[in-house]
Amino acid sequence: MKAADTPKPAKEPAKPAGGPKPVKEPEPAAAPAPPAKPAEVVAATLPPASPWQAPPRYPAAAPAMTAPGVPFMPWWRPPTTGAPGKAMIAGLAAGLGGAFLAVPNNGVGWFLAGLVGVGGVLFYAGKPTVERALWLAGALAFLAMGFLRAAEWVFPLSLMASMLCGSIAMAGGKTVRGLVFGALGVGLGALRSIPWVSKGFRRRGPIGIRPFVSVGVALVLLLVFGSLLAGADKGFNDFLEGLIPDLDVDDYVQQAFFGVVAALGALGACYLVAAPPEIDEDAEVKPGSLRLKDYGLPVGVLVVLFTGFVGTQLAVLFGGEAYVMKTAGVTFAEYARSGFWQLLWVTILTLGVIAGVARFAVKKTQRDQLWLRVLLGSLAVLTLVIVASALSRMWFYQQAYGWTVLRLLVASCEVWLAVVYVMVIASGISLRANWLPKAIVATGAAFFLAVVALNPERVVADYNVSRFEATQKIDTYYLSQLSEDAVPALVRLPQHERSCALRWMKNRTPEKDWREWNLARHNAKKSLESVAVTEVTCEGAYSFER
Repeated sequence: MKAADTPKPAKEPAKPAGGPKPVKEPEPAAAPAPPAKPAEVVAATLPPASPWQAPPRYPAAAPAMTAPGVPFMPWWRPPTTGAPGKAMIAGLAAGLGGAFLAVPNNGVGWFLAGLVGVGGVLFYAGKPTVERALWLAGALAFLAMGFLRAAEWVFPLSLMASMLCGSIAMAGGKTVRGLVFGALGVGLGALRSIPWVSKGFRRRGPIGIRPFVSVGVALVLLLVFGSLLAGADKGFNDFLEGLIPDLDVDDYVQQAFFGVVAALGALGACYLVAAPPEIDEDAEVKPGSLRLKDYGLPVGVLVVLFTGFVGTQLAVLFGGEAYVMKTAGVTFAEYARSGFWQLLWVTILTLGVIAGVARFAVKKTQRDQLWLRVLLGSLAVLTLVIVASALSRMWFYQQAYGWTVLRLLVASCEVWLAVVYVMVIASGISLRANWLPKAIVATGAAFFLAVVALNPERVVADYNVSRFEATQKIDTYYLSQLSEDAVPALVRLPQHERSCALRWMKNRTPEKDWREWNLARHNAKKSLESVAVTEVTCEGAYSFER
């Protein structure tokens, strides 16, 4: 018997051909990987404090760097390139001129050094404008006073005036702000020219040894052949000795100082040409805030006060000395002397009041402008009358006591102030005074140059000698304190007075070399050769103030 067959599973019914396909079950997603752990950082720990030592000190954190701010003078940008060869030649020429021509005393050497410096600057700057040429001519004219006048007080003032004119010539300026920079421009440019020149040297690369070899060979040839020619002819030897003065260590230091200052001045002028400042002097100034009710009362009080003073001056003018002695109880000369200096200060202070009010007053309406013209114009006109009164007092004062250099200079300053007030009145008509600051500086320089050129000590001596011939009154002690400028006038005096006035002149230090040559000293020496100056007993200084 066969094993029973296992039952077969029943067949599934056949699926139709067009039925849906079986869907495949999605595979389970893989498990996400665990996040990576950051690497462990070992933190630095401070060492434990020792009981035997103080707590350790650790450096503080560096301060954060701040962004650069606005430069000191943003309107004066440095040149983009280094100093060219022409500027360096100008500085070298000016430095050599200052070192070998300038001397401690006044003389022709200063004028020649100035010529070399101005020539070097113009060699770099080119043809100057008319205005620059006038200022440079004024600078050289002031330096010329070093060999035209012998008075010791003239040369320092002339040297400062020359530096001022030269700086304004190169830096310019017409407003107060521009003129302040113009007066200091060359000095500031000299400081800023140092990196400019250094950059110019770096651009040219190493100089090499050949220029130094050439200079050394030239010096050797000059020494050898110069010694031979000097030994061959005594006249040529004396000429060389005059060109090369005897110098000690102090003289070398002094020459080096003069040379460095002159070179820096020329380089500063060249720097101003290469990088002129961009000062906006034509920009409108901030309008003022002083209203009429603010300045009307103070200025009006001054106008009333000055009007009363001018009225009394008219009474003095027509009443004369009798009126002064009756009202003041003093002589006319004492009256004149007591009031001149006060009137000079009134003139100067009033100029400041007018300038301040004109700058800060409101000028919006025609009414504001009219009141400003009336008040300030009246004040200026009355002050002009006060200036005339001061000059008349000085005139009567010198008639009583004679001229001195100080009185002559102060009277000249008063005349210049009168010119300034005339310009102030002219500017007040249009209420535009942009031209006034430069006009004041220019007229001041011109007046001082004119006074020095007129030889004030000679003028004073001439007047006092003429006064002695008329009145037999003279102060020989004061005249003996004058310089060689006064000698041509003092030789006109009689024997006794001449000897008293010229007793110190024969002991004056002579000139050391040709650089100290001075025309006034030369003329004085020639004048003294024709007269005799003997030892006499002279009166001393006046024991009372005059």
